[in-house]
Amino acid sequence: MAGLREWIAEAAPGAKLPSTRALVAQYGASPVTVQKALRTLASQGLVEARPGVGTFVRAVRVVRPNDYGWQTAALGAPQSTMPRTSTALRTAPNDVIALHSGYPDRELLPERLVKSAFARAARTDAAVARPPSAGLPELQAWFAAELGAATPAWGAPPAPSDVIVFPGSQSGLGSVFRALVGADRPLLAESPTYWGAILAAAQVGVQVVPIPSGPGGPDPDELARAFERTGARAFYAQPNFANPTGARWSPDLADRVLDIVRRHGAFLVEDDWAHDFGISADPAPVAARDDAGHVVYLRSLTKSVSSAVRIAGVVARGPARERVLAAAQAESMYVSGMLQAVALDVVTQPAWRTHLRGVRRRLAARRDLLIGALREHVPAAVLETVPQGGLNLWIRLPDATDLVRLARDCETSGVVIASGDEWFPAEPTGAFLRLNYSGPNPGAFPEGARVIGEMLARQRSA
Repeated sequence: MAGLREWIAEAAPGAKLPSTRALVAQYGASPVTVQKALRTLASQGLVEARPGVGTFVRAVRVVRPNDYGWQTAALGAPQSTMPRTSTALRTAPNDVIALHSGYPDRELLPERLVKSAFARAARTDAAVARPPSAGLPELQAWFAAELGAATPAWGAPPAPSDVIVFPGSQSGLGSVFRALVGADRPLLAESPTYWGAILAAAQVGVQVVPIPSGPGGPDPDELARAFERTGARAFYAQPNFANPTGARWSPDLADRVLDIVRRHGAFLVEDDWAHDFGISADPAPVAARDDAGHVVYLRSLTKSVSSAVRIAGVVARGPARERVLAAAQAESMYVSGMLQAVALDVVTQPAWRTHLRGVRRRLAARRDLLIGALREHVPAAVLETVPQGGLNLWIRLPDATDLVRLARDCETSGVVIASGDEWFPAEPTGAFLRLNYSGPNPGAFPEGARVIGEMLARQRSA
């Protein structure tokens, strides 16, 4: 009802609005629409309702500038330099080509299953009851059974009691780093690596030590030397479809890394973020090869079920599990039983497996479409490996590329991209972009690649 808003803008403060019946007749809207418009205007502070009297235009307040300068002295210098919020979390307008996001488009989500699960969960005790601190027993059992199915015959599958449910993987990473590493202690991590892990480590005060990692994963010799040099007791990695590189460890590399971790009496924090996004390969958790509690396994459902259902499970054994649980309780006490019930409902439906098979096909088509567009329009870009799963391409541009300028120029032309600098825990080793092929409107990928290529060529010729 734009006309009503214009009337209010021109009216004098304190002017009384016409009655609902008069507004219905004047604007040709239904009474429900008029009432909704009035509530919206009231929430914005433009009008105020006086019961029994009517609705009136509110006087415009003259707001003086806020002075927060005193907080500088109260807060003091920051304890550590926190990484800035990642471009991957930006919500882009609908009229741009979004290649930056870290989340899949709605058409890749089991939307019908999620909505039905919420409706069912709302009718159960999950809507009002407090769940156990470690998670709903049924959901713990599901996480344990899934990892147990990948455990070889000689191994010891995890028990449900080994599982701790978290409100998303970010919370899980923070609790694991706090419990197993601790402030001012070193944490080895692949470089480049997930920006959220860098953020979680900074929040906890952990010192990240980068380990070079490429299309095939980290260099095991560099890893061994870093353990010896730093005395670190944990290594954070993504062995399956790593974010951002898409790397997937070979069985030989997984065994070598696990041997190094065992030899140094340390932990491997395995982040299986893309477990549900295999394309031409299935994930092979390193945790399934561990029988002595060296691997702390993190499995997220947020990206594959729904960003509104932030649920992750951590599998840890022995005293490490108790320490992680204590850290989790200190941070969030427990996870919403409603969200746990919804996640469990979705992943135990027969249609869940059918949905994942469809996602695999759609991701393959999107990935190949974006790769083809980049090869045509951005010949200077180098794609070292075609990811066998995950949501992103990791491309290298010429070393002289000004990524800040490139991102700005592309956005001006309607394409949002993510600079690869955000994924390095130390100085970047080159000019990289992380491009998401699971975002909205894949039909626009060729146009997005054309803009990137044009802006890059313009920069190089300047």
